[in-house]
Amino acid sequence: MKLSNIITKIGSVILVLMTFSCDSYLDVNENPNNPEDAPISGLMINSTYESANNVYRIGDITSNYVQYLASPNPASASDTMEPVSNNNTWFSLYNVMTDLVVLIDKAQEQGAAHYQGAAQILMALNLSMGVDVFGDMPFSESFNFETVTPKYDADEELYGVVMNYLDAGITNLQGETTASLGDDDFIYSGDVAQWIAFGNMLKARTMIHMKGLTGYSDAAVLEVLDKAFQSNDENAQVSFFEQSINPWADVARDNADLLLGGWVSEQFIQALDGTSFESVDPRLKLMVGTTDDDAFVGTVNGSGRGNAPEQGARSTLVEGQYYTSITSPILIGTYSEQKFIEAEAAFETDKPRSYQAYLDGIKAHMEMLEVPQVEMDAYLTSPSVGIGESAFTVDDIFKEKWVALFLHPESWNDARRFDYQYKDMTLPANLNPDLSGQFIRRLSYPDSEVSRNGNNVPTVTLLDRIFWDVE
Repeated sequence: MKLSNIITKIGSVILVLMTFSCDSYLDVNENPNNPEDAPISGLMINSTYESANNVYRIGDITSNYVQYLASPNPASASDTMEPVSNNNTWFSLYNVMTDLVVLIDKAQEQGAAHYQGAAQILMALNLSMGVDVFGDMPFSESFNFETVTPKYDADEELYGVVMNYLDAGITNLQGETTASLGDDDFIYSGDVAQWIAFGNMLKARTMIHMKGLTGYSDAAVLEVLDKAFQSNDENAQVSFFEQSINPWADVARDNADLLLGGWVSEQFIQALDGTSFESVDPRLKLMVGTTDDDAFVGTVNGSGRGNAPEQGARSTLVEGQYYTSITSPILIGTYSEQKFIEAEAAFETDKPRSYQAYLDGIKAHMEMLEVPQVEMDAYLTSPSVGIGESAFTVDDIFKEKWVALFLHPESWNDARRFDYQYKDMTLPANLNPDLSGQFIRRLSYPDSEVSRNGNNVPTVTLLDRIFWDVE
């Protein structure tokens, strides 16, 4: 969306956030501002905007687990993988999904098939994000306002719901409509072809999670990918504006004001600076800041600042870079991620296609960050990256995808599927002893759920796996 169009919508966004945003299933009292009275345009504004914010909210949690970020404080719960109540993230997911239930119903009633289709794809996005981090969730009884203690549906069953929403959404986007999407769509400004491509990209993302399970098919993933993104121009993202800045820019700004956050993990620095791998990655300087001595120095997860108490002695997110400028987009799904999905799906049956997709994924991410061509070419042909088809392994795919998914919650899904086997990735210091020397596999359920719906909340530990996280 053009920045000018976004700015003209700021008043609408504020109105939607204050008036139309629906209560979650936990509140069944009559609400005079219930979004059943909201126009589908206002619901679309809020749903696209808040879906992107949900990507940030979950990424803010998981970025420490995959060692993009590290806490400056020793033994911080975010680093040491302690159980934390994620009430706000849980409610944010349900608030968006509740709005989407209303939007889908109203769009269907009005024959606005394109609104309905886009809303169904957003429902699949938010539901899948919730299942991927929490597992079983209330869904089938969550939006009828008949109970405050809905049952939990099984995570595997909810993945079937996700796929059904994606299929229905794509179908509706391909049909006739009484109302066309426009600037109330903060992701694609009403471009239906791009919504269809995004729906197929999300299908491929969802399907690749189930690799190794009965019924999974590499060929089916590749078939879906042929109908997905064709370039970075189709990336699913929401750009921000001066009045409502990118949340990662806010983290960087707060850190500069000594409200510490956004410190970069030593693992990430060393994976890109030539320590863990032979090649120095030119993206590093475009993704994180340097120390006061103009060096890249990371923070050890779980150890905090150690013997470097001064803020400028460690690399952090800094204002003004691709991920941290005020108007930077929140990336929901990218062409780069898609190419790495293709590389993984094609690896066993079509290694030439897999290797080319791997290289294309790196290139797409570098082009997005505007890496100079000479630096891009040097990296792609370096011995540890342009390794040739015969030496190419799945490990190479996961490593480069980890870099390209910087700050994105999908990276934690990959880390668990890959069993955290990234080169030189070690457990954080002061690890939660309940994890018995293992990496975390899921989030704990929010305290609010335990107190309100405790009889239905599954009994799980942080080591219990989501259904697709096979050993």
